[in-house]
Amino acid sequence: MDLGVKPRGKLAHNTWVQNIFSVFQITFPFFALVLCGYLATRKGYLPLPAIGGMNSFVLFFALPCLLFRFGSSTPIAQLLDWNVVLVYLFCALVMVGFTIAITKGRHIGWNDASFGALVAAFPNTGFMGVPLLVALLGAKAAGPVIQTIMIDMLITSSLCIALSKLDGAEEHGFSNAVKKSIKGVFTNPMPWAILLGALFSATEMTLPKPVTVTLGLLADAASPVALFTIGAVLARSDMNIHDKVPLRDYMPVAFLKLFLHPLLVLLVGTTAKQMGAALDNYALTVLVLAAALPSASNVSLLAERMGANNGRVAKIILFSTALAFISFSVAVAIFR
Repeated sequence: MDLGVKPRGKLAHNTWVQNIFSVFQITFPFFALVLCGYLATRKGYLPLPAIGGMNSFVLFFALPCLLFRFGSSTPIAQLLDWNVVLVYLFCALVMVGFTIAITKGRHIGWNDASFGALVAAFPNTGFMGVPLLVALLGAKAAGPVIQTIMIDMLITSSLCIALSKLDGAEEHGFSNAVKKSIKGVFTNPMPWAILLGALFSATEMTLPKPVTVTLGLLADAASPVALFTIGAVLARSDMNIHDKVPLRDYMPVAFLKLFLHPLLVLLVGTTAKQMGAALDNYALTVLVLAAALPSASNVSLLAERMGANNGRVAKIILFSTALAFISFSVAVAIFR
């Protein structure tokens, strides 16, 4: 189904097979880097203690510089599109509620159900989505993607962390979870980089050239290092899983992430447009493809800190990432 975004240049092929092949030519290097990081870790070429340093480099240096660069170069109107915010936020809340409703049961309490819901609603937009969607759809895609990152970090994550303590497993668990989620937001450099970029965009301020070049070098390192780090983190999580996780505990959630989430965004976005919302086809295409991305890899670390079943969360992330090479590429071929 075409949302109105025209294929560009050499990707404008007439047949379905040619279209899929052309998409794979773009997506393959991104997923190949993830596979390289996974194999390097599994084979011992990348020591496990080094993964934390790589993750910190991406989170505190490279990715904030990339987000700042895109934020400062994107018109402020595209960074503050309330139609994008409301459509994506509504879908995120529905995904959280629905996933908890169908997974919470006798052996899955609020803690595990909530983090399962988080990986079902939180795509890997930071480490993977920004570079991949910009490569596929152009620099203009950064605006809607940045808004999804802010929603998932500020609202979706905070909500799921709070819900994870509703089982009353510890005294004052809910209030402590809320405090931890708020602290996590304020200590995460990514929202600050986005806000700073938006400030520079709104005021049309510029940095001295040497500073701009330095930030550019760090930003250019974000994509390859982040993708390699995703693979390394997934391998480490897989290696640390000591108890076997049943397929029924993680496969359905991975399918919800890869298939239900983008379909829900498409349905809600199309309905909103028919009701008069000023949501253009390009922005809706970006939102649908962002929702079609695999689960965010950093949720595994968060689940471990909060005492959830990290083995289950890691399996969901690993399975969704592996399957997304096919499912995401097909989604791109359909909607792009």
